[in-house]
Amino acid sequence: MQLVDDLLAALPDGDVLDVCIGLHWTAVVIRSDGQVRCGLASTVTGPHNHSANPDVPQAGQLHALSARELARLAHSEQPPLVSIGVAAINALLLPQPDRWHDVNAEEVIAARGQGKTIALVGSFPFIPALRSRLERLFVLELQPKDDELPAEAAPDILPQADIVAITSMSLVNHTLENLLHLCSPAATVLLLGPSTPLSPLLFEHGIDLLSGSVVTDIDRVLAAIKQGANFRQVHRAGVRLVTMSREGTAFGEDV
Repeated sequence: MQLVDDLLAALPDGDVLDVCIGLHWTAVVIRSDGQVRCGLASTVTGPHNHSANPDVPQAGQLHALSARELARLAHSEQPPLVSIGVAAINALLLPQPDRWHDVNAEEVIAARGQGKTIALVGSFPFIPALRSRLERLFVLELQPKDDELPAEAAPDILPQADIVAITSMSLVNHTLENLLHLCSPAATVLLLGPSTPLSPLLFEHGIDLLSGSVVTDIDRVLAAIKQGANFRQVHRAGVRLVTMSREGTAFGEDV
């Protein structure tokens, strides 16, 4: 995955202070460049099997790894390790508050989507509200329900979309680069979700907007994750929703 390789190559190193794998979210806390930061990623697990090899072979010892070693787990084939790796990447990214805008993905899509074809890869709570505001919205999901389309429809839907919004879960399940290849060169592409790396390096891979999360209260967020919080609860505990844009790209209707 060249995209992940580019992210890893640009990361500083640091000390791992905590690794928390919750029911829905994984958090990694690191100290780097004199700062303590927390990164998030969706928790992805495989089938539970008592007799199989452990999902996290170094469980209980992960804090002994360097932060970059932890980040390299993003290349793993074991889903929980990928979650740890992506969370570590997000923790190691240097903050760029001058490029963060306090606008969430729903607002970005609604502002840009009037009169256009929008493809949203992944199911989000704001989709019913978007459907009431946009005329042509396709939603693709691994386990589709109601009027959602199966993920297998991506080769037919994504090339015709003016705006493509892709869940950052695709980074965790290693499908992001394939999805990006399906997008029209003229499309505006948004990567969204708390797992999203807020790094301008992703703009070099055909992504125009990054809607992600910044942990503002590490202790409260960790406490919530350890007790099985969903993202709405984690958000309330201490997470800021922000969007970064490719330089020169506005947030309004002009694309």
